[in-house]
Amino acid sequence: MNEVYLGLGSNKGERLIYLKRAIGELHKVGKLITISPVYETEAWGQMVQPRFLNAVIRMVTELAPLLLLREIKAIEQRVGRQPSPRWGPREIDIDILFYDELILDTPELKIPHPYLHVRPFVLIPLADIAPNLVHPVLKKTVYELVKELSDEDRDTVRRYAATIA
Repeated sequence: MNEVYLGLGSNKGERLIYLKRAIGELHKVGKLITISPVYETEAWGQMVQPRFLNAVIRMVTELAPLLLLREIKAIEQRVGRQPSPRWGPREIDIDILFYDELILDTPELKIPHPYLHVRPFVLIPLADIAPNLVHPVLKKTVYELVKELSDEDRDTVRRYAATIA
């Protein structure tokens, strides 16, 4: 079994419902171990858009990385994702953050996720469930990466009252 961390986000429509549906679908591709609290966050990339709900999950799966990616894209479609511009508003987005200690760089998939170390909406929920996880390229823990965020960046992420577990 392979340990995988996935980032989930939604900023269009019934955000919490999309996250819950995605969690339900992810049970089909592996065993969910831990789900972070949900956070409400500012958009990253294209800033003029609704706020996101974000969470991170830890799971184990037998699927190889590219097969997992294909399954995740199919889950996004089943949950209700519609075509959207890059970094634009979306019903659901699921990213592979880490896959064991794998370092992978292909046109289709990059692991660890190439932006996770600068995204507070990923690092903060990830730190809730895996603060001592070491980034295999940067050789820093998630906790250390969170500490490197500016106060301004950390302030864009706020705990949301509802849960998805």
